[in-house]
Amino acid sequence: MRPLPRLAIRRITLFAALYGLSSLSPCQQTAPPRPVVVQPGVPGAPTKKLPASTHAVLVPPAPAEVAFMQGMIVHHAQAVEMTAMIPTHTQNRELRALGARISRSQADEIQFMKRWLAARGEFPAKPMPVMPGPGMSHDMTQRMPGMLTPEQMRALRDAPDAEFDRLFLKGMIQHHQGALTMVKDLFDSAGAGQDAELFDFATDADNAQRAEIQIMEKMLAKLMPEEKQ
Repeated sequence: MRPLPRLAIRRITLFAALYGLSSLSPCQQTAPPRPVVVQPGVPGAPTKKLPASTHAVLVPPAPAEVAFMQGMIVHHAQAVEMTAMIPTHTQNRELRALGARISRSQADEIQFMKRWLAARGEFPAKPMPVMPGPGMSHDMTQRMPGMLTPEQMRALRDAPDAEFDRLFLKGMIQHHQGALTMVKDLFDSAGAGQDAELFDFATDADNAQRAEIQIMEKMLAKLMPEEKQ
């Protein structure tokens, strides 16, 4: 009797494997394990199994955390407004690149902060007007550190070329330093800064804005070599 070719043997083996799998009853097939939710007990107590349908619940944020996020949204919005002036006010390539990076990062962070607030049943604060309205004091437009005054914003909007570059860099350094103060105030508040997402965001924002301040100080020194910033 002639031996079967190797190809025929492989086909028979494959057919047998497929047939064997298809002939298994539902009871014989291995079902995926169901998820187990475990709640740790207090020290010295055993853990407790919870129903698989259990969902995590966000811890209510501290008032200082909500106020920080609401305030930082308004703070970032003014920075984005400042960078929006760059295309029509200067041809400085270095400043244009910096402005594009600041605008993109702060716009993304605004969306993150809005999602963070919405997930916790909170809402963004209404942006303050650039120009004070009737009955609105000058101080009411500067509740947050580093925010430019209406006069500073108007001067920036009216400045041409190199003068715009100088005012923009000075204004944005002031703005960033205000954000650093807001982060410090957050972490100095009792019970605030415990939320992991908020902690990471505030820490990253602090590091990024410190780095950008250093960049802007060097750019400003090039524009004003004889003047102390």
